[in-house]
Amino acid sequence: MKRKILIIDDEPFLLKVLLVRLKHWGYDALGAENGPDGLVLIRQNMPDLIILDKEMPGMNGEDVVRLIRRDPALKQIPIIMISADVENIEACTKSCGIEHYLTKPCEPEDLLEMIQMQFLREKNTEIS
Repeated sequence: MKRKILIIDDEPFLLKVLLVRLKHWGYDALGAENGPDGLVLIRQNMPDLIILDKEMPGMNGEDVVRLIRRDPALKQIPIIMISADVENIEACTKSCGIEHYLTKPCEPEDLLEMIQMQFLREKNTEIS
């Protein structure tokens, strides 16, 4: 069964490019252009991984993470945060409890490697 990845990013072009890449890499990919729509898709689809933009109008990535982590049904979903805010992304992810992040623009290969590492880590945890 294909792994399901949800991307939440307010940049339509980037969202489209990432969706195409993820599908090309063999993942089932979904996308939302804002936090509220992303939360609806999370609850409807229970993705295996979320790729989340830090900076979005209205509900930003940090707000989305807080809502996900408060929900017992969602809190275990791993999140990779992406942001052009190079100076603050590391501090933001630490305060949100997110282990992985990438800065924009990121190389597609770096994103694929991070996704694969996350799924490999989960598989190893399941075996232990």
